[in-house]
Amino acid sequence: MNRVLLGVRGMEQPEQIAKVSGAIKRLEGVRSVQSIDKGQLEVEYDPQQLTVMDLIRVVREQGFLAGML
Repeated sequence: MNRVLLGVRGMEQPEQIAKVSGAIKRLEGVRSVQSIDKGQLEVEYDPQQLTVMDLIRVVREQGFLAGML
């Protein structure tokens, strides 16, 4: 398992965090998603099933910009 810290621009409200976290958690290969700080998520994932770009793509689909920190 790998861990990555994602910065998500504009994700500040609890509803927004829940929306983005939920979308990431639904991906096969994601073990956990934790909100670390305002606009930051730590994701533990299986690198044989997903890439960081897959995670970022899902965040973008929720209407937010994201990047690896």
